[in-house]
Amino acid sequence: MLRFALIFGGVAGATAVILGAFAAHGLEKRLDAQALDWIETGVRYQMWHALALMGGAALMAWKPGPALSIAAIGWAVGIVLFSGALYLLAFTGIRTFAHVAPFGGVALIAGWAAVIWYGVAMKLG
Repeated sequence: MLRFALIFGGVAGATAVILGAFAAHGLEKRLDAQALDWIETGVRYQMWHALALMGGAALMAWKPGPALSIAAIGWAVGIVLFSGALYLLAFTGIRTFAHVAPFGGVALIAGWAAVIWYGVAMKLG
């Protein structure tokens, strides 16, 4: 799971930068303000959770636990569903994608809940 968290976090971070730059410098004349806002929100959540995956990977290397694996999976699924739905909504205008984003949000929250579980269950020393 450590390898997964590092690779997925790295890919998510890189694609967040690429999509953010593309939206800021290549799409401002092709998409309306609402679509650009959706992309910006997707990029912001994707980048924060890519960083969370990196932090989770560091914790896994130090003191592994099942909660960290659950957190990594939650954040990865959340990035795909939440940010992915916003990108698809922005690029296609198909409103159905807006109904997928909340499932991604739940997955992101589940990842953070798993970190809380990890912290509560952690035994130091």
